[in-house]
Amino acid sequence: MTTSLDITPSTIDRIRHDLVGLKMPRALEALDHVVRRLEQGEIAALEAVDILLSEELTLRENSRIKTALRMGRLATIKTLAGFDFSFQPSLDRDRILALAQLGFVARGEVVHFLGPPGTGKSHLAIALGVEAVKAGRSVYFCTLAELIAGLAQAEREGRLRERLRFFCRPALLVVDEIGYLPVVPGGGNLFFQLVNARYEKGAMILTSNRGFAEWGEVFGDPVVATALLDRLLHHAVVVQIEGSSYRLRQHAALMPEHLRSKAAISPPMPGQPPRPRGRPPKNGHLSATA
Repeated sequence: MTTSLDITPSTIDRIRHDLVGLKMPRALEALDHVVRRLEQGEIAALEAVDILLSEELTLRENSRIKTALRMGRLATIKTLAGFDFSFQPSLDRDRILALAQLGFVARGEVVHFLGPPGTGKSHLAIALGVEAVKAGRSVYFCTLAELIAGLAQAEREGRLRERLRFFCRPALLVVDEIGYLPVVPGGGNLFFQLVNARYEKGAMILTSNRGFAEWGEVFGDPVVATALLDRLLHHAVVVQIEGSSYRLRQHAALMPEHLRSKAAISPPMPGQPPRPRGRPPKNGHLSATA
């Protein structure tokens, strides 16, 4: 295919000037190559315009995602593609992929990932957060300890309402590591205020190594734990992971038997090739509670 377009240097200069004015650096960078293809008849004029706009849009979208991940504190990027579903065959991959469609975010629901350390809870939570960012949803990630520390400091400084509003802004709030560290006195009440403020308004993903029956111990107050669960389980999807620790699997044979059983790990099978490094997932079943 050939083109009869008369592309003069002055025309190219005007286009460059306009691309600079429109702040389209990627289109400007690709201009010369696209023009050469156009002159050689490899592409038509509309294709040339399409290529330039697509290049610029891709750059801007990548920049948006990078900024949103940084603002959402998703510094360590985990993806569903990088999750080793084969390590936990009991995990329903289709149910996890259904969560990645983000319907739970639109409905303001809560997703719980429960299970022993090293079973992929954080990986799945972050991966779903990344999917939400790609879809244009605002996301914020923190551990429970960081969240409560921030709320406690704001309360001392008389800025609690402001800080609660901050944590209510994201469409998806990911709270990691519930039960790993002791909750400071009064921390359960602060977390309840946030959960209550987001209830039926904003989606959450929570990860915990403790079952719901232990949350009274986790938060140091059975009454607060009951009030929390009343809201957190009303519109919820619960993923119970009953698997081995992925991080410890290669070293299981070196651990004493009594510790190995507590850690829920097992050594690799003889002759089994090592699995790729990285934090894979292990999961159990998903169940939704009304």
